[in-house]
Amino acid sequence: MSSSLKFGTSGLRGLAAELAGIEARRYAAAFVRYAATDVPLQVLVGRDLRDSSPQIATDVMAAVTALGFKAVDCGLLPTPALALEAMREACPAIMVTGSHIPGDRNGLKFYRYTGEIDKADEAGILRHLGDAPSEPVAAAVDPRALQRYRDRCLRFLPKRALTGWRVGVWQHSSVLRDLLGEVLAAYGAEVVPLGRSDVFIAVDTEAVSAVAQAELAGWVRAHRLDALVSADGDGDRPLLVDEHGAFVRGDMIGILAAQFLHAGTVVTPVTSNSAIDSMSGFNRVVRTRVGSPYVIAAMMQASTAGEGTVVGFEANGGVLLGNDVDLNGSIVEALPTRDAMLPILAVLGAARAAAMTVGELVATLPAREARSDRLEDVPAEASARLIEMLTSYADEFLAPQGTIASHSDIDGPRFVLASGDVIHYRPSGNAPELRCYTEASTAARANELLAWGLAAAAAVVR
Repeated sequence: MSSSLKFGTSGLRGLAAELAGIEARRYAAAFVRYAATDVPLQVLVGRDLRDSSPQIATDVMAAVTALGFKAVDCGLLPTPALALEAMREACPAIMVTGSHIPGDRNGLKFYRYTGEIDKADEAGILRHLGDAPSEPVAAAVDPRALQRYRDRCLRFLPKRALTGWRVGVWQHSSVLRDLLGEVLAAYGAEVVPLGRSDVFIAVDTEAVSAVAQAELAGWVRAHRLDALVSADGDGDRPLLVDEHGAFVRGDMIGILAAQFLHAGTVVTPVTSNSAIDSMSGFNRVVRTRVGSPYVIAAMMQASTAGEGTVVGFEANGGVLLGNDVDLNGSIVEALPTRDAMLPILAVLGAARAAAMTVGELVATLPAREARSDRLEDVPAEASARLIEMLTSYADEFLAPQGTIASHSDIDGPRFVLASGDVIHYRPSGNAPELRCYTEASTAARANELLAWGLAAAAAVVR
């Protein structure tokens, strides 16, 4: 494996220059060999708008064809659209995307016909890693996957549900940008396209820069928008700004989407806002480790147990639907992979139906302010040193902020103080980083806790 190519959530990522060519063909071939136990007749291939994606997609299709399978070029489309088509066609799929990471990087997301790969699948793919087969590929783009995803999105809300609203779409270089505007317009919204770029812009919806936040808030005011929406590079993480220019956190979007879908069981990582734990309306809330494979595994258990509509979401706002649901008299198919379109439409539709603004709808949720940040260039052994210290001396370590009322270790030590404030440390699983998450009843206190938490951790790990 080249130095930069590493497995993360659902697939492989690294420098585009190292992935293009031989490595893309090797990993695509390894996945197809591994997934061939499902006897696929074809493999679907999609891509995002990065400069390197067309070549890497060609490499992937060449490897698929060389192994004797049909490569179906689904063209430019969001990751959830490709995953949905893979489930419908009962075949594997490979999405060429780096999601929200910088444009000089790229990746391959792998899907079996049952959904995203998990950690066991990663090991299976690596066992099949070998040569780099190649066959010339010349195939027209098949638009059906994108069309079927669009049709699914148009079953979420009643017809013309957003009539009367002005909604801005920050297009940047998200592969979802055109479809997002098209679907909003089909629901009756007046769509205002903004910030379209022909150069790839890496947008992490959980870490939008202060400069970008100010620009988006300015657009809301200048264009008198009821909301502004967007997504990351491959369209599986939503971004939502309310009528005042305030960002709506992804985990709050997830809670509102779960309410919209009348979820019986909600599955979400331990890092998501604890506001959901004090809410009525859900039969059960399941907390998991960070990462969609853990969320999906818990969702499958809940679905198998017959726990009603099962909805999952991550702190980034990507929503996963565990079973088919009836919305407005139409069946919306399950899609147990992150999706940005569903939560965006769920929040806008719920606000419109309640005759509320987006900001007013968000304000109906319990008041819990959450913050997060990270210390970079922290080796795993340094993070382990902090975790070990907290095992024995957490009371002394956290004494400046209060008394510990409870703690958990689902994914790193998470402490709830007697005040209700939360401090949570989590070493990254695939990068030399230490993350800190805080919660409090006010934004000022959450910010204060975060600043203290990072400084206190730095004193140990630096």
